[in-house]
Amino acid sequence: MSVRVRFAPSPTGYLHIGGTRTALFNWLYARHMGGSFILRIEDTDVERSSPEMVEGILKGLRWLGLNWDEGPHYQSQRLKLYRSICERLLQTGNAYRCFCSSEVLERKKQQAPHGGRDWQYDRTCRDLSAAHIEERLKATQAYAVRFKVPERQQVCFKDLVYGPIQVDAENIEDFVILRSDGTPTYHLCVVADDTEMKISHVVRGADHLPNTSKHVLLYQALQEPVPSYVHLPLIMGPDKKRLSKRHGATSILEYKKQGFIPAAVKNYLVRLGWSPAQDIEIFTEEDLIQLFDINRINKANAVFDPQKLEWMNGEYISLLTPEELEPEVKSLLQRENLWDSAWDSEGRDHFLNIIGLLKSRVRKLTEFVDFGRPFFADEFEYEQAGVEKYLSLQDPAQASSLIRAIEALSNAYQEPGVFNLQTTENVLREVVAKHGIKSGIFIGAVRVALTGRAVAPGIFDVIVTLGKERTVQRLNRLLLFLQ
Repeated sequence: MSVRVRFAPSPTGYLHIGGTRTALFNWLYARHMGGSFILRIEDTDVERSSPEMVEGILKGLRWLGLNWDEGPHYQSQRLKLYRSICERLLQTGNAYRCFCSSEVLERKKQQAPHGGRDWQYDRTCRDLSAAHIEERLKATQAYAVRFKVPERQQVCFKDLVYGPIQVDAENIEDFVILRSDGTPTYHLCVVADDTEMKISHVVRGADHLPNTSKHVLLYQALQEPVPSYVHLPLIMGPDKKRLSKRHGATSILEYKKQGFIPAAVKNYLVRLGWSPAQDIEIFTEEDLIQLFDINRINKANAVFDPQKLEWMNGEYISLLTPEELEPEVKSLLQRENLWDSAWDSEGRDHFLNIIGLLKSRVRKLTEFVDFGRPFFADEFEYEQAGVEKYLSLQDPAQASSLIRAIEALSNAYQEPGVFNLQTTENVLREVVAKHGIKSGIFIGAVRVALTGRAVAPGIFDVIVTLGKERTVQRLNRLLLFLQ
């Protein structure tokens, strides 16, 4: 049987980290096995679903490159299928009509011990006579349809992560498969769709494990083959609690806005619950597809670490060439009104040099704007940390030496001559030696003058990239600040 897997999000919310990882694992398994990855939108909750959420899900998957082979299929367009399967279950005696109103059910629940936390439907309508049912139908009394859970039976299935699982049927209530308003429930839809789409493996979060016994019963009642189950460990926040917005559980497209690279996001997410046979941290997409082994998914819950994600994103950025980064950085600069049209033509080499200088320093694409602003614009502020550390000297003699040294460096850089890494370094070293200023203080002050920051790329690379004229202008600006 060929591998056919599906990702079936509900458009009642954004595509978040947990859902994205589920999609990724399905996609990788399909690609690894040469199978099919099917996209299904579970939009039967009309009140909470929205076209905007659907579009967000599709955009998120496209951004990550998780291209699907079939779909998207919409459950809202498949209601006829679900109702026909419900009727089939009624006819075979595997389901029955329940005429209990929601008010009656709620009252029974409230009257049960422990506030009804463990209450199950008491099967009031399970054994109604045909005459009684016909009478109520003639009176057009509203009803839901419940699945008739077999008695004195164990529901057994094997999960490829958690192993063999057994559930006593007495712990499963007769669950609703069709609501009184005629809409199908999740349980009916998912089994109907997975059967009709010939899904071979159901790969989903471990929070769905309690539903699986119900689904197995439905497959058995329909005399359909039960797919293999793969339940993924949950993703927890750094505090070991369920991932929430405070941990970064936001729309996957928000990570795009923040400057993350799709390949880095995929690389990070695949390690949340899966371990390769080899000790590898950074993968190419081809590596992931080749190495992904569903049998190496962990049982233990994974911990989402935003800092680790940022680190990995930085690693990916550093591996890209300036030419590969050029379109994204250009788009970011245009958004901030920092783009110079000259960089499209004669100034392109200079622009690429700036990207090359910065790319090993940034962790997110958006930081090209923050760290690169001094290279892309002449107006910028000195950050407070740099001012306090290198410019606000308490020793009057050191402060005076700093001013004289900056003046000397500015004058020296204005002299005719080659302006390259070696000459700029030689000149700066000579100034330090001549004026008796601490080299760390002096280089730090020059760095703040040229970039506004206490931390920046190598100072001599910065000087050469800025060029003689802009370097001198910024040194003179620092003199005005110090005096």
